Amino acid sequence: MTALKGTVLLTGANGGLGSAIVQSITTRPELATYHGVYAVRSLATATLLKSTLQASKSHPHDILPLDLSELSSVRETAATINAKVSTGEIPRISALILNAGYREPQGQTWTESGLDIAFASNYLGQWLLALLLLQSMDWELGRVVIVGGWVHDPLDKANKASGAFEEDQWKEIFADASSETVESVAKGTWSTSHEDPSKDPRGLSGVRRYGAAKLCIIMMIQEEVFANTGSVELQRRLNSDPKLSGISVLGVDPGMMPTKITTNTLNWLIRFLIFIVAQVSSWLSPNGMLRLPHKSAGDVLAAALDNGPLHGERPKGLYFNGSEPKEVSVEAKDARKRSIVWKASVEYAGLKEEETYLANWA
Repeated sequence: MTALKGTVLLTGANGGLGSAIVQSITTRPELATYHGVYAVRSLATATLLKSTLQASKSHPHDILPLDLSELSSVRETAATINAKVSTGEIPRISALILNAGYREPQGQTWTESGLDIAFASNYLGQWLLALLLLQSMDWELGRVVIVGGWVHDPLDKANKASGAFEEDQWKEIFADASSETVESVAKGTWSTSHEDPSKDPRGLSGVRRYGAAKLCIIMMIQEEVFANTGSVELQRRLNSDPKLSGISVLGVDPGMMPTKITTNTLNWLIRFLIFIVAQVSSWLSPNGMLRLPHKSAGDVLAAALDNGPLHGERPKGLYFNGSEPKEVSVEAKDARKRSIVWKASVEYAGLKEEETYLANWA
């Protein structure tokens, strides 16, 4: 029996990109020997993931329930994984891939604790999961990979396609480094949805709230390689930690893919046309705006597990547009804004010292 290399933990494993990542793992012999832990919102509805895994007879894996919008679910799943690692049932985590994404096409929903569900699902739940699982990471070579997107940066030209950030009031997500501005994003009063969908037929309020959550999670990535902008919060804290300094945080923008999160409000003909355009675009411009899931899955796995010439032996704090280096937004580089988002996250998640191995957690 082949010894397992380590564990790959993937959130959003039943989605379009998530299932493509799983398919890539199961069909590449050098990756199939990792133990897969695939987290999904509902075990009953994870049909795409289950059908993807059925084709593989040798890839060891677990499918675990994880509702990222509910912090109790995050804690329960993290406890299960930590127990499996501590008893040797599964190897230490080589790669924690924070892939899950959720965007409301119309309307707006809040958690029981009053948080906007986009903030809770796309950012806070995954932030907490990473902090809780640090004890089970490979402390020498482990990687946390964040699936980002251009929507985190209102000034990115790619956002012109949606028009969500065209008006001046949306050009900056956090107007200043204050707890009040973070609260407006966390509780969904920033770009809140209209009760009448006819006032926002394209669902741009949901796009903006999704972008704000993506900004928060991208603030976890270090980005010192381009302009000596300093460390971003999670990587900065890991670098100074006596036990965890070997762990790296990386980010990947997967581009726009013809998956459910981008096409669920469109009719079948438009979805088919987008798929055809994405195929052509992927061939003409591999890192262009439109890409196929299998291409983006390869880019995410390269960040998570490869030690090739693109990334170097021990890559840290890099952000990629597909396979090409890219800078994060101006706001993601802002040290004061990063700090206030981190402190607010500790409060919203109710994180306690005994829950994380990170020394500088508060």
